[in-house]
Amino acid sequence: MPPLTPLDWIALGVFVLCWLAYALLVDRIPSIRARSVIAAMDEHRRRWMIAALSRDNRIADIAAIGNLMSSVAFLATSSILILGGLVAMMAAPDLGRRVVAAFPWSAVPSDAMWEVKIGLLLLIFVNAFFELTWSLRQFNYVSILVMGMPQDPAAITAAEAAARLANRGARHYNTGLRSYYFGLAALAWIIHPVALIVASLLVLRELHRREFRSVARDTLATTQLK
Repeated sequence: MPPLTPLDWIALGVFVLCWLAYALLVDRIPSIRARSVIAAMDEHRRRWMIAALSRDNRIADIAAIGNLMSSVAFLATSSILILGGLVAMMAAPDLGRRVVAAFPWSAVPSDAMWEVKIGLLLLIFVNAFFELTWSLRQFNYVSILVMGMPQDPAAITAAEAAARLANRGARHYNTGLRSYYFGLAALAWIIHPVALIVASLLVLRELHRREFRSVARDTLATTQLK
């Protein structure tokens, strides 16, 4: 069993609690999710699909979906590059430990601990890759639905279906992006367990601020009511 110290277990527990508890609260509790920027954007995507019903030429709609897909594809491709770098770090623990030793107050990990810490990062970015690629596929499906919708403002069912799929794609994109944030926090564990605790709490604070207390969220929620 890897020689995790009590401080390592505490730091890992704080990290997992911050990530899982936040995801469960924001994604699974409707009363909390309704106040987030994600919920506000869900309604705007629904309005977008309903408005598209009246347009004969939907080139602009497809271009907008393509722009969303390019953002998702960029992060998905970056995940592959990050995973390649992490595998290289796993294969060269001596070099990595020498780099860590150059940081002040760093706790230089043993070979076993190095594998555990890099392994955690691998799991995080594998999860990010799967979330982002599934998001990419769903946005691709949305483009097909948009082009197949009739030019009829009364065809609300078709617009609702496209909006639901677009919202699901956005949700998986947000989950993949959240993996990036917590991946940066997990990177701090390489330096010291206390750095992981501090980084996890900072990421949690920043996610909450952006999704619930940002100017963007207030603007979208206000526009949604009009």
